[in-house]
Amino acid sequence: MDWFNEKMERLVRSEAPAMERKGAISPKVLEPIYERGLFKLLIPEELGGHMLPLPEALRVFEGASRIDGSFGWLVTIGAGGGYFAASMEPEICRKLLSPREAVIAGSGFPAGEARRVEGGYRVNGRWKYISGADYATLFTVNCVIRGGEEDGRIRSFILMPEQVEVHRDWRAFGLKATGSHSIAVEGAFVPERGTFDVAEPYSVYEDPLFRYPFLPFALTSFAAVALGIARHFLENARTLIEAHRDRWPTGRVKAGREAVSRMADRLEGAAADFYRTVDDTWKMHCRRSLSEEEAEAVNRKSREAAREVLRAAEAVFPHLGMAGLMEDAPVNRAWRDLHTACRHALLSDEG
Repeated sequence: MDWFNEKMERLVRSEAPAMERKGAISPKVLEPIYERGLFKLLIPEELGGHMLPLPEALRVFEGASRIDGSFGWLVTIGAGGGYFAASMEPEICRKLLSPREAVIAGSGFPAGEARRVEGGYRVNGRWKYISGADYATLFTVNCVIRGGEEDGRIRSFILMPEQVEVHRDWRAFGLKATGSHSIAVEGAFVPERGTFDVAEPYSVYEDPLFRYPFLPFALTSFAAVALGIARHFLENARTLIEAHRDRWPTGRVKAGREAVSRMADRLEGAAADFYRTVDDTWKMHCRRSLSEEEAEAVNRKSREAAREVLRAAEAVFPHLGMAGLMEDAPVNRAWRDLHTACRHALLSDEG
């Protein structure tokens, strides 16, 4: 399928400056996401999704991120919610994930507390960095259960938008249009059927994705975003240099062109290495579960890919001069988006 035609690419890039200023994705951009089912790339076909194999989905994430960083991040995060479909109670899953505009936003950090009450739990907490919080149709959050036999256990909870207060506090210098705000919940009731454990999927959907370890899934997704944004950065760097070729000294233009060319080759090498590891281990996973060593190899290769493309961008940026420092320049936005994506706790050295 042609996920991103020229018309869609032009639309997203034309809307990108305004989306960055507003700090939110445009309804004009959301509509083709819904129309093409980009938030449903990893949703079972029975629920109206595409259920792509992970390696194919990663290439779509990269393609979206090459168009624009915030756009790619939101497509990736929104589609990534499909990973939880098999863990939800089947009837709840069908009800919540079948609608055309269904999309999950949430956090895996156990920043909330839940206490058992009759029929379910009462949830309190505040979670940061909830990408897509402005348009999510449901939220998933992790809580530590307090009291009773479950005390100390971590479990996931499904929350409806009306139960959630969005605090619009996303002030990062990149990925500005992702609306990655904090959410807070006070005394929200979640029925027993609205909770799940991602390590205990139901047997309704048998796709290999639902047996794939979560950390490699998250890391490969973020690495694909980094690769796409890096491509966008290099494209814009090349455009900027060519736009100044009649004003800059010949030697400076030549040095800039050579830097972009070298770093483009470096990016291609990193991407090929990354996808080789992903493709090979996915084939293994489809036959039998990955070993801890194989899963760790995927994690390591994902972090290496992110570091490589970041270094490539940093090698090119000094060649862009003052023009590259202007916040309204596309190359500057891509630079900021790339650094923001690569600082995600899972991708960074501290992850």
